[in-house]
Amino acid sequence: MRTWSSEMVAVLRGSGRLAVIDGDRAIDGARLLAAAAGAVSWIESLGLPPEAPLPALVTTNIDTVALLLAGAATGHPLSPLGPRLTAAELGHPVRALGSDVLLYEPAFAATAAEIARTAGIRPVPITPWPEGGGVERLAVTDPESVCVNLHTAGTTGLPKRVPITQGVLWERRRLLAGLTGLGPGAVYATGSPVHHIGGLGTLLVALSVGATAVATRSFSLDWWRSLGPANVTHTLLVPSMIEMLLAAEALHALPLRTLIYGASPIHPDTLRRVLAVLPETRLLNLFGQTEGSPLTCLTPEDHLEAAQGRPELLTSVGRPVPGLRLRIDNPDAAGAGELLAQAPHLSLTGSDGWLRTGDIGHRTKDGYVYLVGRTHDRIVRGGENIFPLEVEQVLESHHAVAAAGVVGVPDRRLGQTVAAFVVPARADRPPDAGELRRYVRERLAGFKVPEYWYVEASLPHSGAGKLLRRELQDLHRERTTEV
Repeated sequence: MRTWSSEMVAVLRGSGRLAVIDGDRAIDGARLLAAAAGAVSWIESLGLPPEAPLPALVTTNIDTVALLLAGAATGHPLSPLGPRLTAAELGHPVRALGSDVLLYEPAFAATAAEIARTAGIRPVPITPWPEGGGVERLAVTDPESVCVNLHTAGTTGLPKRVPITQGVLWERRRLLAGLTGLGPGAVYATGSPVHHIGGLGTLLVALSVGATAVATRSFSLDWWRSLGPANVTHTLLVPSMIEMLLAAEALHALPLRTLIYGASPIHPDTLRRVLAVLPETRLLNLFGQTEGSPLTCLTPEDHLEAAQGRPELLTSVGRPVPGLRLRIDNPDAAGAGELLAQAPHLSLTGSDGWLRTGDIGHRTKDGYVYLVGRTHDRIVRGGENIFPLEVEQVLESHHAVAAAGVVGVPDRRLGQTVAAFVVPARADRPPDAGELRRYVRERLAGFKVPEYWYVEASLPHSGAGKLLRRELQDLHRERTTEV
């Protein structure tokens, strides 16, 4: 079986094409392999136990890419963590990895020192290393060998490690190259950080198919505008980034061939605006999770069909990607149940070979998947199940609502009830709660209508663009306590 690392070495060996653009620095394929070979020696000098992973506070840059290759080659897979998190939040995943070192870039020295003190491990600054030879060692041939560890929030809220193997990453490479059109001559950039599957997964695919990757430390308007000289052809953004670029009239600043989006739902009106601003750009919605990405895809052809008379497609996440089996577990009367997936590019599948995604959705006869919510987001109000996403989509279809967040909150009589947080389309004309209540009731069952209503300037999102429902629940608790 072919592996990601062996393919990476085959593509980059002797290559004079730019592999990574990192601000004022740039490196071609041959030198990137030499940097990775040097990083192998640097990692081995740390004296780690066999198969000990490398937790790291890093950003996307040339050194991080070299460490990723070297970590996979040495059996010490890099495990990038979110450097914006606090030491208290990072302590659990660091301890769970079982390593005795924590790598860090200089900007994160204070956080690394605090984690090391509480976790009892050694903080190691990432320092320059000389380029090395013997790149053959980088070509790992074992498909079960772990390339990299990522983390995702489990149902308890504690980070869960997701090991991504050579075989899984090879399959993702094959699949995503076909879906995105990435290949030699393409230039890829993403606003997502390296510790997310959105920031790392497609970047590794881009490099292994001969495309150029643009390193990104953080998303901003200035960063987006700075990409012009690189002639970026492919990008992956989350909906909140797209909204910001549209508001600044900056989305069309790059010669994009393909705009990939995902990580959280996007408002159909936003997609219509994107189609208007980028009429020649292929739009691609990839839906998935750290354990399995992508699961479904709304193709460029689907987007064109939506623009030409099937707007409802824009509220779906598309159809299963090639080679993926999808089934709905224990569907309710409306056909909605947990999505289960089976494919060779998925991680953490169960003993039966199926990945339980935790996403609730239903499929139409022509195969399109529509999400209802997450199993752990489900609200049980007096014995009735409510999925927040369904209520949010109704609220966001109201002309006066730009965004909505819905959560379950405690209720003495019913167990739980519903609270809605809405961002007005116009700050000077916030929607009336009574009007929104009637609007929802006309479209959904009465038990799904929110009891509490809050108007907000914005909603809290993670770095991956996901709505932070726990922060909304905390906000409700604070406000009701004040009353």
